Amino acid sequence: MLHFSWLLLVAHVHAASLSLQSPRFTISSSGASQLRADTLSLTQKPEPLTLGPSDTLKLTFQVTETDGGNGVQPHQTFLRFYDTISGEEGIQPVRVTPGGKAKFELNVARPPPSLPPTTDRPLAVSLILGSFVHDPATFDLFDLYVPASATPAPHPDEASFHPQPPIAHTFRPEQKVPPKVVSAFFAALVLAPWVALLGLWSKVGVRVPHLLSPRILPFTVLLGAFEVLLVWYWAALNLGHVLLYAGILALPTIFAGKTALATTGEWRAGKH
Repeated sequence: MLHFSWLLLVAHVHAASLSLQSPRFTISSSGASQLRADTLSLTQKPEPLTLGPSDTLKLTFQVTETDGGNGVQPHQTFLRFYDTISGEEGIQPVRVTPGGKAKFELNVARPPPSLPPTTDRPLAVSLILGSFVHDPATFDLFDLYVPASATPAPHPDEASFHPQPPIAHTFRPEQKVPPKVVSAFFAALVLAPWVALLGLWSKVGVRVPHLLSPRILPFTVLLGAFEVLLVWYWAALNLGHVLLYAGILALPTIFAGKTALATTGEWRAGKH
């Protein structure tokens, strides 16, 4: 068992690495005429490639093992487009056949979504290979000039993400208070009927001999509770609480009122 593990370790150390065979690029115009074509070197980049607005770049290669040159299919194959100044990059998956052959096309008129925003600077194009049974490999292929990207249309909500001017609140001016003489006059006008009522009662005389009767007092107290509830509503309560408390007071007030009216009728009839 130990001997078998050492064999696996040695096989892993001496696992064949990946290489490229016959990497080649072709640049053609929209009329299918060939503008430039050449074989790529894995040790030295060629002169930068330049694509026009309607040109097409074709890249072909075969992934092989360095030992034996057999074509293999990596588990992952990507082309990386990288702007060394801005740091923008795009990763484009590349399909590889079981025999290791691959082909990629870049049509400038219909660029893939993976292509990063472009300027007048070139994009560094490299090939990344990943495999479970081989060492990963990266190959710097060439520098590519692509027409500058068009300015994207502004988003409808873009303005809401910009710094906004500070919010200036406009407060309503303070309410003007009338002169104290005017306020005192109307306060006296409101209280005048009560003064007149008290004066007339003092002349006539108010007689409430049964006010504290056990059959009258509960009704009087409940009426006073309603008055207190209205004052409390004006000071602090909301309408929901007023309706709740009024409903609780309503039932005993009805029975106490009926009892008080019946008792008053008996007094007037001379039964008590």
